[in-house]
Amino acid sequence: MGILIQKFGGTSLSTDEAREFVLGHIRRERQRQVDLVVVVSAMGRKGEPYATDTLLTLIRDHGDALPPRERDLLLGCGEIIAASVLCSMLRSHSIPSIVLTGGKAGIVTDSQFGRARILEIRTETIQKALQEGQVVIVTGFQGVTETGDLTTLGRGGSDTSATALGAALHAERIDIYTDVNGILTADPRIVKDARPLSVVGYAEICNMARQGAKVIHPRAVEIAQQARIPLRVRSTFSEDEGTLVTDILDAEQSAIVRDRYVTGVAHVSGITQITVHAQDGHTDMQLQVFQAMAQHHISVDFINVNPGGAIYTVFDSDADQAVSVLHNIGYFPIAVNGCAKISVIGGGMNGVPGIMARIVEALTEEGIPILQSADSNTTIWVLVRESFMAKALQSLHAKFTLHE
Repeated sequence: MGILIQKFGGTSLSTDEAREFVLGHIRRERQRQVDLVVVVSAMGRKGEPYATDTLLTLIRDHGDALPPRERDLLLGCGEIIAASVLCSMLRSHSIPSIVLTGGKAGIVTDSQFGRARILEIRTETIQKALQEGQVVIVTGFQGVTETGDLTTLGRGGSDTSATALGAALHAERIDIYTDVNGILTADPRIVKDARPLSVVGYAEICNMARQGAKVIHPRAVEIAQQARIPLRVRSTFSEDEGTLVTDILDAEQSAIVRDRYVTGVAHVSGITQITVHAQDGHTDMQLQVFQAMAQHHISVDFINVNPGGAIYTVFDSDADQAVSVLHNIGYFPIAVNGCAKISVIGGGMNGVPGIMARIVEALTEEGIPILQSADSNTTIWVLVRESFMAKALQSLHAKFTLHE
């Protein structure tokens, strides 16, 4: 029998009604006689009792002095609760199941608490439970060091757990269940006619995830791509098959991608653009600027460098510190707060003339100034004022007829 990984996010497990849908998906796959490994996130979102962000609030409200090791112990509780509740539910319906923490499932990590990296996965315990006919429920988002300390994998950690387990177990597929019906061409809260995609390549969805589409974490996609394991992003609340993420293997899927120059548009808001001009005698300006950002742990993005200066972006939350740091080393930056990075993504655009012209045309027709741009072989980025973000996404979505 093949192995299937199912990963259920927090909204999939937060209510009795949602958990009934989860039960249905597990039952369906059991009837196919596949071996099931079910990876779970903490139940609910911020404000709900067992959500990860709620647990973090407990720390902040009580001194905010918990060391990283002990913080990971607390944060691991949410997934343990979710896994235990699901196990009880399955057993009450005569479905044999067992709960394994990340460590018991063999996920061995380094000791970077809060952002641990997986070193290896020892699958013996999972394999034994599968041979016994159990549904193996694994707590996502966590692992264990060689010395036995619980670690957490950082944001998107449950997605990473699912794909890493899929790779280690040579799974036939990984199904990521969420509260939307697959991967859409844009954020449906902003673009009302955004539509689900039936199939995308790994590179496309990885870029969409990095540029603001929050359906799946890019780190997880990279692991699946390296292992050549297909992913499906599906809705917990329907039987629809959602979006298949894979290498394009057959002629029909290849034709879809060739015809689709642009796959979707994504966005990241809350960005500040910083422009720094070289001063007389500062021949190493770029080195000084980016070393200063690195030394103060300020993440930089959207970088354009030329002999006369540098333009880059930081998150709004880091902007004041970035400007202060630059002043302290003798520069006088220009900061433009409240910007948004818009990404036009598509594996079929490489080498196709006219894509940038259509982007500029769409934004010009709406009177939206472009503050900065950059490109790669699968993505073109433009920076606009955040006040223009919704109109920019809508106009680009329409210009490339992504609703069709």
